[in-house]
Amino acid sequence: MTIDAGFADPAHRTLVSRLTAGKAGPVAIVSLVILMLWYAGAIGMNARMQIDAFQRQGVSWGLPDLVRETLAQERPLLPAPHQILIEMKQTIFDMRVTSKRSLVFHSWVTLSSTLLGFAAGTGLGIVLAIGIVHVRSLDKSLMPWVISSQTIPILAIAPMVVVVLGAIGLKGLVPKAIISTYLCFFPVTIGMVKGLRSPDLLQLDLMRTYNANKFQTLRLLRWPAALPFLFASLKVAIAISLVGAIVGELPTGAQAGLGARLLAGSYYGQTIQIWSALVTAALLASALVALVGVAERYLLRRMGALP
Repeated sequence: MTIDAGFADPAHRTLVSRLTAGKAGPVAIVSLVILMLWYAGAIGMNARMQIDAFQRQGVSWGLPDLVRETLAQERPLLPAPHQILIEMKQTIFDMRVTSKRSLVFHSWVTLSSTLLGFAAGTGLGIVLAIGIVHVRSLDKSLMPWVISSQTIPILAIAPMVVVVLGAIGLKGLVPKAIISTYLCFFPVTIGMVKGLRSPDLLQLDLMRTYNANKFQTLRLLRWPAALPFLFASLKVAIAISLVGAIVGELPTGAQAGLGARLLAGSYYGQTIQIWSALVTAALLASALVALVGVAERYLLRRMGALP
């Protein structure tokens, strides 16, 4: 039996195919590798502080003691995954959602401005894309400004937006939503322009043969063709809208929101609190992107594009 024949063994092939089938196997393997590297990094980064603590206490210690205590520090440089999970359990499941220490409460505050900014940014992006595609002067004049608007760092814009809007009495939800709008309108605009221009010349000539006007061409040809591009852009936009809402909370000194949770943790050196807020934000963004994917599949199925 040759080496190639050995690898062709059905049992071996079945095991490999099971591990790599779909997304679950590869994601689990990558997650396990990340988890191992995370624990190794936590031990390495926190070991120096723990050794100093042992020396101050004058106690004898070995490698198992160092590893155990390093992964149980109250204010580690890099928290271990289990410390973050414990903090999330305490602040999500063990507290009332109305508590100012509850991550559910802070997540809802951030989510409100995220969804408002996402809705406004999506509407603005679609309107701009339709105008750019149908009005040549807008394509020449507006498109460069749309692109160049994203070269300005959001950390430089956010304080100015908050201060200016605060001066005219707009505080709380609106400034954060505007920052989210600024970030998320760009991918929607670019994606929709690409999608609205995706029909080829033969399809456009066919619509002209039917004597269809611009609105009918948009409704019957350009819009259906642009939907896959739109939903791909929406997945990016909803995630970046959450980033904008969190960034908008940082310069305001907000008392609620995931950004405020990050600020409070950084002020008092609560690294576990910081990381729990970061992981919660990542999970929230993943859930929002998944909801956009569900809406995409439902709409495309209704249109007959999916079985």
